[in-house]
Amino acid sequence: MTPPPYVPGHHLLDGRTAVITAAAGAGIGGATARRFLEEGARIVIGDAHERRLKESAAAFAAEFGVGKVAALPCDVTDEGQVNALLELAEEQHGRLDIVVNNAGLGGTADLVEMTDEQWDKVLDVTLNGTFRCTRAALRRMKAAGEGGVIVNNASVVGWRAQRGQAHYAAAKAGVMALTRCAAVEAAAYGVRINAVSPSLALHPHLVKVTTPELLAELTEREAFGRHAEPWEVANVIVFLAGDYASYMTGETVSVSSQHA
Repeated sequence: MTPPPYVPGHHLLDGRTAVITAAAGAGIGGATARRFLEEGARIVIGDAHERRLKESAAAFAAEFGVGKVAALPCDVTDEGQVNALLELAEEQHGRLDIVVNNAGLGGTADLVEMTDEQWDKVLDVTLNGTFRCTRAALRRMKAAGEGGVIVNNASVVGWRAQRGQAHYAAAKAGVMALTRCAAVEAAAYGVRINAVSPSLALHPHLVKVTTPELLAELTEREAFGRHAEPWEVANVIVFLAGDYASYMTGETVSVSSQHA
């Protein structure tokens, strides 16, 4: 089954300022940055890969306007870099409306062979990084008193088992739990916190680090018989970030039939 036609923008995020982590390149973060621009948002993008970040920011600025795009290298394991990224949004646009925590790190290793370093690295980027960004964003949104939205990127692996993914699955399950707990606290400040949970959103980097056999197996499991396009996941992030999701908080929305 082929993907549906690309959905045009409908001004769902006009006038909003959004920060998106791990937003350089062709994955979900890059697709989310593009969708937010198409929906009228101003974006501040971060990524640990400085060359790709610079290239992505330049391409977006050329297409959507220099005033719509700002970028700053950001390693989410470094609290100072996280704070600098959010501060840039406030400095450039005077406000912070949306934060999309997309940064994550995977890997494959059987548990009996997994080292502490492998475990710690995946957890520090994927779970602790989401915690750092959520905490920093919520502090700013609470102080501003104007509400806001945080969207975290989880994974269906946080629900279901997959061999070799103990560290990644634990991290993504943690992101789901963090989302629920943070949402209860954030509601008092008018801030909504939700998560999106994709399965297989294919992009060039994923192809490089995943075997063709595993990609074929994961694709066959999907109800549509195909992988998701990154922009299809980004569409759900747009929904969660916008006003149509005004009464949703603490939820994890699966973008896959493989949630169990």
